Amino acid sequence: MSERGGAPPSVGSRVQRSVSLPASGAPLYTVSQVAVMLDTEGVVSPARSSGRQRRYSHEEIDHVAAVVALMAEGMTLAGAQRIIELENEIASLRGQLEQRAGRA
Repeated sequence: MSERGGAPPSVGSRVQRSVSLPASGAPLYTVSQVAVMLDTEGVVSPARSSGRQRRYSHEEIDHVAAVVALMAEGMTLAGAQRIIELENEIASLRGQLEQRAGRA
């Protein structure tokens, strides 16, 4: 089997098929397909309306944008998620330190 699926042509085959793949920036996915990918990968977990439509908060959209920006810099999805978790943890700890400094 070839990487693209199906059997490769035999060595003596006169049939040559060229498969053109879309450019990496080509629009390929619908909103619902992307939503499923984001949900499946645990990037966001949107609320659902009574009609079962996904409802994303501003916070979730900001999170997706941060993940996309990190991935554009070469991070994997897991790496981007971990960086954001650590950044959030640092921000929380800084807030706690500021609260303690304000009480002193």
